Amino acid sequence: MLGKLTGFDDTIVAVATAPGLGAIAVIRLSGSNAYSICNGLFPARDLTLEASHTLHFGSIVAAGRVIDEVVVSLYKGPRSYTGEDVIEISCHGSPYIQQQIIDATIQAGARLAKPGEFTQRAFLNGKLDLTQAESVADLIASNSAASHQTAMQQMRGGFSKELHALREQLITFSALIELELDFSQEDVEFADRTGLYALITNATSVLQHLIDSFRMGNVIKNGVNTAIVGKPNAGKSTLLNTLLNENRAIVSEIAGTTRDTIEEILNIEGILFRLIDTAGIRESMDTIESIGVQKTMEKIKEAGVVVYLFDVNELTATDIRNQVAAFKTDNINHLLVGNKTDVTGEAAVRTKFADIPDILFISAKNHAHIQDLKDALVQKVMGGDINTEDTIITNARHYAALQEVLRSLQDVKQGMDNGLPGDLLSLDIRLCLHYLGEITGEVTNEDRLDYIFSKFCIGK
Repeated sequence: MLGKLTGFDDTIVAVATAPGLGAIAVIRLSGSNAYSICNGLFPARDLTLEASHTLHFGSIVAAGRVIDEVVVSLYKGPRSYTGEDVIEISCHGSPYIQQQIIDATIQAGARLAKPGEFTQRAFLNGKLDLTQAESVADLIASNSAASHQTAMQQMRGGFSKELHALREQLITFSALIELELDFSQEDVEFADRTGLYALITNATSVLQHLIDSFRMGNVIKNGVNTAIVGKPNAGKSTLLNTLLNENRAIVSEIAGTTRDTIEEILNIEGILFRLIDTAGIRESMDTIESIGVQKTMEKIKEAGVVVYLFDVNELTATDIRNQVAAFKTDNINHLLVGNKTDVTGEAAVRTKFADIPDILFISAKNHAHIQDLKDALVQKVMGGDINTEDTIITNARHYAALQEVLRSLQDVKQGMDNGLPGDLLSLDIRLCLHYLGEITGEVTNEDRLDYIFSKFCIGK
């Protein structure tokens, strides 16, 4: 059925490991002819007679020439990743050897796989739904503990289960409402409106929670741009070096040393902060420094959070109040950090700025309260503790579809409030089901699938 509907009736091949030199590489084949293709290249034994999920050592031979000694792994469909017959050839990691084996399989009848085609076949064969398939790509791209755990949770079907339960309940109500239409002349109700109200109330709460989680999910998946800004010689480069625990930026007592932005990544509690050390903000006749200040203003607008660092010995409480007002006017998410408390003492500094809340006082030079700053950064972008065991939305497609589901549910509720007849209520419920199906892949089209899976790496 899969081949007839989608044209996926051939056998595909691709390297499943990362490109480049390595100890070993894995070449994967999937399709109805995977065994016959490999049999012609693996004379050690007849693979069709071997059990699934077994390993076999031997040589790959093409045109009478031994290409490499390999280990062949067998996975007979449907007990495989794609649901088809799958064979994985573990060879030595030479790019030349990999290409020779792939060329040999293509000569024997295989086709080079498109990006994500293995996972696309797994989806089309019902081995996983679309949200789980997309989480495979997220898992491969995960670069922190939080992004890894979130992808794993979705790949296990946590998100899918919540949506499936909601969809099943709505289908039941839709069927009962449509049944009422068959008995419209008898004025009977099969669908319990009270139960539908309760379902909508509960579903609205669940959907809103999922939609709200996208902010956290986006941070977990993509990290957050964090601009360190302030006047010249406030200690921005020193702070960057202290946070990274290395001398990444040039530090000098001369104001205006940093002329261009310097960017580094810092992992704090599984969240990736892209720290941007910017040029000090001030009026300058120096052309190069002026360009640096202009770049700083651009980075402020792009940043998810701005760390405003100031010298507690130079600026006054009025200066800080004015800066806070400017940030609020421009709706900039900011964190106030007073630096160089080691000069006059922390007690005196706290007294000086006592009427301004939410200032974090540090000494970047002496590494004082740096952990407090890290904690404050996580709190600023996450708004609370990270619990990756909860379902967290990280995919913009899911986020957009969930908003449509929520709007459709609200239309159903409004329709019941206004006493709409069952046929119109049924249309609104069907629209809600449509958007739910778009998320899980129960409602989709080949063009959309091709677009989604084209973003996967080849071999997955």
